[in-house]
Amino acid sequence: MSGAEKLAQQKGEFTPAQVRARRQRDCALGYRLLAAQRWGDLGDGHISARDPERTDCFWMLRYGVSYHAAKVSDLVLVGPDGSLIEGEGAVNVAGYYIHQPILAARPDAVSAVHVHTGWGTPFSSEARLLEPITQEACIFFEDHALFDDEEVQVQSLEAGARIAEALGNTRAIILRNHGLLTVGDSVAEAVGSFVYMERVAEAHMKVKQVKPISAAAARFAQADLVSQGIGRSGFASLVRRHIGDPEIVTH
Repeated sequence: MSGAEKLAQQKGEFTPAQVRARRQRDCALGYRLLAAQRWGDLGDGHISARDPERTDCFWMLRYGVSYHAAKVSDLVLVGPDGSLIEGEGAVNVAGYYIHQPILAARPDAVSAVHVHTGWGTPFSSEARLLEPITQEACIFFEDHALFDDEEVQVQSLEAGARIAEALGNTRAIILRNHGLLTVGDSVAEAVGSFVYMERVAEAHMKVKQVKPISAAAARFAQADLVSQGIGRSGFASLVRRHIGDPEIVTH
């Protein structure tokens, strides 16, 4: 549960059921936003949303649903052993192998996002970190990691655990030859951060004569950018642009 959610619940503002409903809604919206960016057409990605009570379990889109049509009723609750706890349909096994170890290692994280993209995936093949070459790149300055490993076909919890170890306490990770992954203390933060990270990867792939700003300037920009939750604000903007009524996914 995020700090904001904990504070709200302590004040009696949100029940666990309400927190769950919000996470589920944002998870379904997140998949639709991936589709709006023309990502995930091949089913090559996943978003997780930790359950607020069964904290070792997480919600994810059941296997086989097109991202553009995702609804809360299409989500399934995945147990720590990969079993189906709630919902109907098949569990995305590749998603389980990646998300379960990350959420287990990061109790502060509510959500993780990974999908193959047009710029992040090729950038990951360069096996290097992002540099502060744009304003948005400063979001990730000294706050992302590199998984420098050739296991691009993640088929075990052990592989996912290595990703989690490389991620550490950062907000994002570059999976070598595979793509990008972000985490957040809310689904909205994780999804919004992912869209920003893809945009930053695009800048890195397009620039010809790079001249990064200084570390001091990058830290100054980062402090301002992330102070109010840059991912959440980006998520809200994307919903307004591509979805309109966010409750559409609950009907």
